[in-house]
Amino acid sequence: MALIEIKVPDVGTAEVDVVDVLIKAGDIIAAEQTLAVLETDKASMDLPSSAAGTVQEVFIKKGDKASEGTLIATLLVSDEAPAAPETAQPAAPANTTVAAQAPVAVPTAPTPKLPEPAPVSQGQGQSQSSDTGKAAHATPAVRLFARELGVDISGIKTGTGRKGRILKDDVKNFVKKAMTEGVNQVGGSIPSIPAVDFSQFGDTEERQLSKIKRLTGQNLSRVWLNLPLVTYHEEADITDQEAFRVALNAEKAAGEVKITGLIFIIKALVAAMQQFPQFNASLSPDGEKLILKKYFNIGIAVDTPNGLVVPVLRDVNNKGINEIAVELAEKSEKARLGKLSPADMQGGCLTISSLGGIGGTAFTPIVNAPEVAILGVTRAKMQPVWNGKEFIPRLMLPLDLTYDHRVIDGAEGARFMAVVKQNLSDIRRLLL
Repeated sequence: MALIEIKVPDVGTAEVDVVDVLIKAGDIIAAEQTLAVLETDKASMDLPSSAAGTVQEVFIKKGDKASEGTLIATLLVSDEAPAAPETAQPAAPANTTVAAQAPVAVPTAPTPKLPEPAPVSQGQGQSQSSDTGKAAHATPAVRLFARELGVDISGIKTGTGRKGRILKDDVKNFVKKAMTEGVNQVGGSIPSIPAVDFSQFGDTEERQLSKIKRLTGQNLSRVWLNLPLVTYHEEADITDQEAFRVALNAEKAAGEVKITGLIFIIKALVAAMQQFPQFNASLSPDGEKLILKKYFNIGIAVDTPNGLVVPVLRDVNNKGINEIAVELAEKSEKARLGKLSPADMQGGCLTISSLGGIGGTAFTPIVNAPEVAILGVTRAKMQPVWNGKEFIPRLMLPLDLTYDHRVIDGAEGARFMAVVKQNLSDIRRLLL
C-alpha cells in the first residue's frame, strides 16, 4: 500500500473558497470521485480524486481558503495501482460569473471609488509605510490583491493575522466598509442608501444573493461610476435575413444545430468592428492610450439560474455560421449547467446581450469593461414600413448600443450602428 497526497491544482487564481467537503477519514473512494467543491471569483468546480483508495486524513473543511498546492487529503492506495499525480485536476466548473463581465442589470448602489494604491518597491521589502509612520505588515500576495482592488494597503491600520499581519479578509472588509460609508478621498462622498426595517410593514424573508450576482453587482457599480455611458437605439430590417435563416434550417437534418438570428448578429457585428477598429479596443488604465485588438472574440450574455455569465466565442471572423452555431450551442449549454471554465469567459472584445427570447422593445445594457461597447438586442416584430409609395410589412429588430464616451463619439456610434444595420438588412454585405 502507498500513501499519496491530493492537492489543489492550478485553478487560474491565487485563492479559492472551499464551499463543500464530500469525504471524511475512512471513506473508500473511486478514481474521479468528487472530494470537494472549490469556488473562485469566476467559477465553482468539483475536485476529483486522482486515484481509488481509502481516505486517511482530510486537511480542509467547508469555509476554508485554499490555493494551488494546498493539501486536501491523504489517500491510501494499493501498490498495484498506477502512480497518481500529487495534484488532482479539477472537473468542469459548476458555477460561473462575469466578475468584470456581466452586462445587463443596472446597479442600485454605486460603489465608491477607493483610494489609489501607493507605489510598492520591486525589492525584497515586505513593508509599506502608513500615515502613522508604521509599516503595513502584509505578504506580497496580499499587496497584489489590494492593488487589484485599488486599495491603499497603508490605510489598513492593523490586520487580523498573526502579529497584526494584514490578510485578504482584512482587505475585503476594508472595501466593504468603504462601500458602506461612501468613502471618497477626493473630498466628497456618495451617500449610502439608509437601512430600513421592512419587517415593521409585514412579513419578510431574507435570501442570500449568489456569489455571481454579488460580484456582478460590484463590477457593474464600478463601471457605472467610472464610465460615461451613452446608449444609441436603432432598428434593422431583418425580413430577408429571417427568410434565409428559415430556409437554411429547413435543409438541416434532424439533430443538427439550427441557425439562430443571433449568429447573423455576431457576423454583422464583427464586420462592423473590422471597419471601425476603435470598437475592438480597450482604454489603457491611465486613459492616455487606446489598445487596439487584432483578434475578434465576442462575448454572449447567457441567463443561468445563478445569474448572468458571459462565455466568449473566439476568432469568430474566421468561422462560418454553422461553426459558430455549434460553438454557441455548446457554450450556452455549459453555462446553464454551470460547467464553464474561467478561460471560457476571458478575452472578449465586445459583448452581445440578447433579450429577444423574452421580449421588450429597448433597454440600456451596461458596458462589459474593459470593453468599450456592448450591443443589446430585443424581440423583432412585424411593423408597417413606408417604402415611398405604400406601407409594407417588415420584420424589424430593435438594437441598443451602449458605449464608453471617452473612446467613442456620438457620430462614431451612429455610423457604427448604421453599418451593423446594413449588414443585417442585406447579409450579402458580409461577403464583401
